[in-house]
Amino acid sequence: MLINVGFGTLILTFLLSIYALVAAFIGTRSSASAWIDSARNAILIIFPMLSVTILCLIGLLVGNHFEVEYVASVISRTMPDYLKVTALWGGQAGSLIFWSWVMAGFASAVALRDWKRDREFLPWVIIVTALTLAFFLSLSIVSENPFRRLWVIPSNDVISALIQPLGSRLYLPKDGNGLNPLLRHPGMIIHPPMLYLGFVAFIIPYAFGIAALVTGRTDDRWIRITRRWTLVAWLFLSLGLILGARWAYDVLGWGGYWGWDPVEISAFIPWLSGTAFLHSVIIQEKRGILKRWNMVLIILSYAFVIFGTFLTRSGVLSSVHAFSSSSIGLPFFIFIGVTFIASMGLVLYRWNDLKGERQMTSLLSREALFLLNNLIFMGILIVCLWGMIFPLISELVTGQKVTVGPPFYERATGPLFAALLLLMGIAPLSTWGHTTLKTFGSSVWKFGLASLVVVGVLVFSGMRSVPALLAFWLVSLTTIVIVFEFWWGINARHNLTGENIFVSFWHLMTLNRRRYGGYIIHIGVVLMALGLIGIELFQTETQATVPLNGKLVLGDYSIRYDSLSIFDTTDGRNVARAVVSVFKNDTLVAELHPRRDLYIDSNQPMTIPGVRSTWEDDIYVLLVDWLPITSEGASFKVFHNPLVSWLWVGALVFILGTLVAAWPDKEKTLQTKPKPRLETQSSEISGS
Repeated sequence: MLINVGFGTLILTFLLSIYALVAAFIGTRSSASAWIDSARNAILIIFPMLSVTILCLIGLLVGNHFEVEYVASVISRTMPDYLKVTALWGGQAGSLIFWSWVMAGFASAVALRDWKRDREFLPWVIIVTALTLAFFLSLSIVSENPFRRLWVIPSNDVISALIQPLGSRLYLPKDGNGLNPLLRHPGMIIHPPMLYLGFVAFIIPYAFGIAALVTGRTDDRWIRITRRWTLVAWLFLSLGLILGARWAYDVLGWGGYWGWDPVEISAFIPWLSGTAFLHSVIIQEKRGILKRWNMVLIILSYAFVIFGTFLTRSGVLSSVHAFSSSSIGLPFFIFIGVTFIASMGLVLYRWNDLKGERQMTSLLSREALFLLNNLIFMGILIVCLWGMIFPLISELVTGQKVTVGPPFYERATGPLFAALLLLMGIAPLSTWGHTTLKTFGSSVWKFGLASLVVVGVLVFSGMRSVPALLAFWLVSLTTIVIVFEFWWGINARHNLTGENIFVSFWHLMTLNRRRYGGYIIHIGVVLMALGLIGIELFQTETQATVPLNGKLVLGDYSIRYDSLSIFDTTDGRNVARAVVSVFKNDTLVAELHPRRDLYIDSNQPMTIPGVRSTWEDDIYVLLVDWLPITSEGASFKVFHNPLVSWLWVGALVFILGTLVAAWPDKEKTLQTKPKPRLETQSSEISGS
């Protein structure tokens, strides 16, 4: 019953998406609003119908319907129900359905908005979203059907084999293969959905961009409509990347958070293009320039979203994150090529209409620095894209697949990330339109001098690493500038209104959410940078086999091996759990329990570290191996990760800033403006 209902509604949603696409096209060609309204209603119906499909598949997973191929491949009887639900996106077929469901949700949400002012955009937004949705649903129906049953065909019956399932019978395994142990971590419950939400949400601003190109309405209206859609997409994609980093730190057992894995990079690339887009649309709104650039950026973001999904699901890349090889690679490749060429063709068609309203007049103006920021983001993107596809090109040309490792990415992107951090510090000191070297320099040198004091303290304390000193100087400069921006705004409003500083701070934030939300995001980036500096430049490690009650030493820390227990669990794991005591300068500071979990159903092990975290550092202990008789010893690998906790704290601040920036502004009522420190800040205090 669930199989038939689920597959039936899947087919109906595909037909509805095709109908929405055709009806919207007919409506716009014939100027018949009834057709467009019908297409809109079809889009609204797709989401609840696809929800039925999702519920049916979840019912099959939770109900242990092993006669369904997908269910048998991703769950086992020993798995708890919550993991069976998350297995919905734990395999190829289920993840594609989930992707389509999320897409349908966003399409329905955008269809529900008030279209009176932007009626000409509606049919083309429907066409783009319906086309994308129809493509993914077609993959689920033809190639990756999650409702496909397991059939046993009599080997001596040729006719039955040809007209399956007639003459055959259902095969019902006693148990399934179970979910990949790496995907059973709590972080994987929300990490993939966040990535999917981020990926899919970028389709909405792309749809509006295409609508603007087709209709010839190339002012900044489409930018203003989609600003929060883009921020929401960026928020979810950021959350997905952060949660993925935390999952890697907790589960993969290598003491790090980011391994420059191809699939990690495929999710990072649209984040880079989306971040560049978010920055450059501000220039279009403020100065009426970079219209062509913004169109190209949103088209690239859409293309990279589909490209990242293709890389994950085609099997062309070897990755811990990727699904197995599949036949959907060629359709994905064709779809990416057709949509990208068509989109860029529209940009060329409207090239003259997308001409900027002004010209840049100063290389030190804020718009020039924002453009430089964009170029650096795109430089990082190009490095990541080249490193990701080079093994594929190498295999195609030479027959050998070359591996591009972390050193390539770190050396190529390190200076670019440093440049971004520098721009974060100095860009707020420039003004829109025109900034002279004299006025810009008079602002920068004071903050530069103050940040050098921090470097001097570090040198005096014994730090000699030039990369570390440079990194800390950039962090200090950016922090001082951002703090000053907050202080100046609060103080100016306090002097203007007589409010106390806390009320002034609150009003400043609520009346200028976009600007100060951006500053909070930058504070989060600075805090994350502290964690990155600590783990990338100062991480140390050691590995040794020690006897029972023996110690392993790493810097100021020593780790004593106390005991080991081996036991089975009710959820199908064989667990080897060590107890180790952590001492700092001979003082006991923690007891950790690193372990190795062997999932019996799949015979796959997973290493879970024991971690002692403080604001200063992490001690990260892995149980590598042990001898049959525990008194003979066990092998441990230990990492000392300075400052890494600030990476996670910064991530929380980063997300908070994004929420503030995306939150709707209150109506601005106070019109009196104070004398500005800089031209661009005159409206920030009053909120006008």
